[in-house]
Parts: sequence; structure tokens; C-alpha cells
Amino acid sequence: MEPGSAGSAGSGNGRWAATACVVTGASRGFGRSLARLLAPRLGPGSLLVLLARSAEPLAELADELRGTGSTGSTGGSGGTGLRVLSLTADLGCEDGLRRAIAALREVLPTEPFGRLILVNNAGSLGDVSKSFLDLTDPDEINAYLAFNVTSALCLTSTALQAFGRRPGSRRTVVNISSLCALKPFRSWALYCSGKAAREMMFQVLALEEPDVRVLSYAPGPLDTDMQLLARTETGDPEMRRYFQSLQESSKLIDCTVSAQKLVKLLEEDTFQSGAHVDFYDI
Repeated sequence: MEPGSAGSAGSGNGRWAATACVVTGASRGFGRSLARLLAPRLGPGSLLVLLARSAEPLAELADELRGTGSTGSTGGSGGTGLRVLSLTADLGCEDGLRRAIAALREVLPTEPFGRLILVNNAGSLGDVSKSFLDLTDPDEINAYLAFNVTSALCLTSTALQAFGRRPGSRRTVVNISSLCALKPFRSWALYCSGKAAREMMFQVLALEEPDVRVLSYAPGPLDTDMQLLARTETGDPEMRRYFQSLQESSKLIDCTVSAQKLVKLLEEDTFQSGAHVDFYDI
């Protein structure tokens, strides 16, 4: 599939053709904002799968988005509107990841979707109060990588396998990245390492699977709970002051504003597969 061919898969009414869309980390912040923007663009017969650890806000979002489809469906399989599946799972633990994998294997092969969109948004900051030399506990490091790297790899490979190669269909994988994938930040050894690993991992996917559209999108400094942790918990004083200055000078980005730019990238579909695109590049 050539970049820029997005229009060929449209449903003719401003919506995308029947799409299986999966968003991880959907219960709050950027993931929640993105799900709200994607839902109205998913055409008749589409399925939106929302994954997160927090059950109550995830269920509230699913209830809100059900019926976004053109027929006002409540999510039942009998309608032609948008169906929404919410799955509460901790992707950082083996049981939660296996349940998420099982769910994708069950739902993705069952319908004649014309498009797959997987957004790997779930992630964590790690203990940014610690310097490199403080990170001596293998269990802490392995737990961080399990959530931030292993789960993204396993979910992506599972989704692509379950969806398969279908004639005329399109598959898009989005990795929510960061400037930290490219640049080191003091006190952020875990976060920078996780983002860098994911970036390279998805570049390999783009190389191995040229028919899959792969994008690493850095949403910029978002006004989220994670940024609050950054400006209050970061161990390095200079870095902590930097994050505080972003908030004090009103330079934090609203999640919806950044999510709108990602949706625009997906709609235009002209990015080079495997590319890193920053909020400020658009």
C-alpha cells in the first residue's frame, strides 16, 4: 500500500471503512482523548477495543463511546454502529497481558474488517527520583520493561497475526513515543531506555513488514498526571526545574490538541513507515 491512499478505504461519509481499532492506556490522559477522537471516525461495522488497568474510568469511557456509530448502536453485535469492548488488564503482569492477548485473538479474526489500527499508548514513567546508580533492583527494572516494552511487542505481534493479511485491507501500528526515545534525560534512565527500545522495535517491524504502516508519534509535553510526577518527583534538580517551568509558563499541551494531530497523521497517511514524528513537526 502506498502512503497517501487513505481515501480509498473510506466509507464515503467521512468515516473510515469497517475498522478494528485498539487503544491501550485508554482510561485517562492522551489515550482517553485519542479514543474520543477516533470513535466518530470509525465507520459502520467497526470495533473499538479499549485496554487499561483502571476499571471504573475505562467503563465510563466505553459507555460514553457506545453509540458513536451511525446507527446509534449500544455496542451489540447485531447493529451496524460502533461496537466498544473495554478490557481491564494490567499489561505489566503476565496474567493481564495473556488475557489481553486472548481477547485480541478472539475478536480480530471474526469480522470482515477492512482496516486495523493499533495504538500502543500504555506506559509508565518509572521511579524518576532515582539516578542511574540507584537502579540496582532487577525486579524493579524487569517489571518496568515488562509493562513498557514486552507488552507492546506481544500485543502488536498478536494483533497483526490475528488480523492477518486480507485482500484490500490496511494495517497501521502506532507507538506513542517521546523525545526521550532520542535524547537522554537525567533521572529518567528507565523511561528513556523503554522509549528508545520501543522506537527501535517498531522500526524493525516497519522493515520486516512493508505492508504494515508503522508510526512512532511523540505527543509533546502533555498536561497529565505523568507530567505532575515529572515536576515533583524527578531526582535531578535541574530537570525538575525544567519540568516545573513548562507548567508555570503554560507550555504544556492539552491531550486533545495533541491527539488531533495524530488523527490528522492517520487520515493523511503520508508518513514514512517507521518514522518518528513529533508534535512540533506538524
